[in-house]
Amino acid sequence: MGFLNHWLLTILIFLPTSGAVLVVAAQGRAAVRWTALVTTLVTFLASLLLLVGFDWNQGGGAYGSTMQMMTSVPWIPAFHINYQVGVDGLSLPLVLLSTFICLLACIASWNIEKMTKGYMALFLFLETGILGVFLSLDFFLFYVFFELSLLPMYFLIGIWGGPRKEYAAIKFFLYTLVGSIGLLIVLIGMFLFSRNVPGLEGGTFDLLKLSDPAVQKAMGGVMGSGVIKTFFLLAMLGFLIKVPAVPFHTWLPDAHVEAPTPISMILAAILLKMGGYGIFRIAYPLFPGMAKELWWLFATIGVVSIIYGALCAMAQTDFKRLVAYSSVSHMGFVVLGAAMMTEAAVNGALFMMVAHGVTSAALFFIVGVVYERAHHREIGRFGGLATTMPVYTGYSTVMFFANLGLPGLCGFIGEVMVLLGSFAAARNGSILMNYGVGRGLVIGFAVVACFGVILTAGYMLWTMQRVFLGPEKSEYKDFPEVDAREQTVLIPLVAMAVLLGVLPYGMFFVFTNTTVAGLFKLFG
Repeated sequence: MGFLNHWLLTILIFLPTSGAVLVVAAQGRAAVRWTALVTTLVTFLASLLLLVGFDWNQGGGAYGSTMQMMTSVPWIPAFHINYQVGVDGLSLPLVLLSTFICLLACIASWNIEKMTKGYMALFLFLETGILGVFLSLDFFLFYVFFELSLLPMYFLIGIWGGPRKEYAAIKFFLYTLVGSIGLLIVLIGMFLFSRNVPGLEGGTFDLLKLSDPAVQKAMGGVMGSGVIKTFFLLAMLGFLIKVPAVPFHTWLPDAHVEAPTPISMILAAILLKMGGYGIFRIAYPLFPGMAKELWWLFATIGVVSIIYGALCAMAQTDFKRLVAYSSVSHMGFVVLGAAMMTEAAVNGALFMMVAHGVTSAALFFIVGVVYERAHHREIGRFGGLATTMPVYTGYSTVMFFANLGLPGLCGFIGEVMVLLGSFAAARNGSILMNYGVGRGLVIGFAVVACFGVILTAGYMLWTMQRVFLGPEKSEYKDFPEVDAREQTVLIPLVAMAVLLGVLPYGMFFVFTNTTVAGLFKLFG
């Protein structure tokens, strides 16, 4: 078990790449598909082993003390770059979500006919990049995996996408590249300045060392407030583009509309979470003082994203574009929760990432199911599908209500905790109140965010009415019901939406509470 604990994360990261090599060597479309499916299934089962060796009670001390199953070996010794990976309550839920969604997306990809071998190889390579991001504890290694996840997604959209696939792929690539350049500047700058810290004369990319309060104090004296603020803003820019938050969101609707359904599932459910994860893993731990000073800026971005995304979703006539703008709105709660800096708000933001991963993957697949039958996504042309496809409607109803935040389903917990945590930020003794922030301003942000919940209910219910209710239309009366493969994708997503809604502590907060408490020690 000691060997497994030491190398399990490495095995987990590179299992999909090994599968990609086997896919390239496989002969025949069936062999390619089954190789990819078995690889994603084995990767998912391997991720479940993390639960066996994970100590739920480990914590206390500094932020890094919650790290488990760590592996650290020299990679590029001349620059003190290590292959360093580990898992804690922040990364574990996202790793499990990633392997779960990739398995379902592989099943959803079963009907891909065009260049199947290339598609599946890139798909598996993408999974390695995703897992590497969530498990890296070396800044340089994090950046490498962050960029590796960009390339497969670019080709998966640009080759297998819709009519405007090249435009969408290039737009996605350029937006993300701009954010990556900002992150690269921060990475290099932190390494160079860390060389002036006693004990780190050679410099370091170790995220645990860079987040140590003693190291930050020493670096602060060397860097100056102007450099620190610039680095923090550059890091946040890179992650907000990935979230994506308004006004950096415009790449998302185009990418989703043109991407094939399984890739839309991964993009919404996992890749957007890299932005939120980066905020809590890098931007806030490395620059806690700036996070407190500029909270109002990111609270504004979060609230604007919530309201603007919901209003844009309400205005859409394309089913898939509506779900894409819904993602902008929901990820706004993640940004707001981070800005408010209360344990309830941060826990709610982390829960929101996982809950949105489940609901968004399901909704994009739901759109894909009806698109394969109708060959269009115009909401106004649908109607009466509850009569034609009652089982499909049942699955869709659960996920629609989960997305709008019905109590008992996963969407409710994250939104409510972010809102409760936002109001709690206005109480005496909170970080923002201790920092001298006006109570009325904090409450104002929370109140405006509440209207986002109302708008979400409005456009989701209106969409249900137009797509599923009303008289059956003759042009759709011969639509086949969801088949076994489609139900294999939908049933686990529906089950997770319910389980996360009724058992949020046992399914999620039991992992995150200790890590969040450690994060708050960095804020003093």
